[in-house]
Amino acid sequence: MRLSAPALFALLYLTVSLPAVAQQAQLPMVELFAGMHRIEAEVAAHPESRQIGLMQRSFMAPQRGMLFVFPDLAKHCMWMRNTLLPLSVAFLDEKGVIINVEDMQPKTEVNHCAMRPARYALEMNLGWFRSRGFASGLAISGVEKVGAPR
Repeated sequence: MRLSAPALFALLYLTVSLPAVAQQAQLPMVELFAGMHRIEAEVAAHPESRQIGLMQRSFMAPQRGMLFVFPDLAKHCMWMRNTLLPLSVAFLDEKGVIINVEDMQPKTEVNHCAMRPARYALEMNLGWFRSRGFASGLAISGVEKVGAPR
């Protein structure tokens, strides 16, 4: 059986995108606020969800993000292997205060690290924090609603 080009493209698209969509549907959501800006963040609080993160996703709405919750306060690092979207990451302390913001390019293995011990990392589309004037010292509210990882 031969597939037409459109059918082959559709099959390839579903093969690549369904795992990311399925993973996205399984993660809990939390509402965060950066000043007056509302963020709908998926919560990656377990080793498996933190490892997958936003890999293989080709789109993220402007108000969406992913909150990584770490079990230990440490100088955590993020990287972008298999991540298709350019992202900015804000490392947050245990109270949700931004420690530092790093811009990350897709499909790279460069480490982007917290400048001091962090409890959370919030990934948003590239430039989201900068375009709103958010940098070190701003508190992201709502992280207190997220339970400690198991």
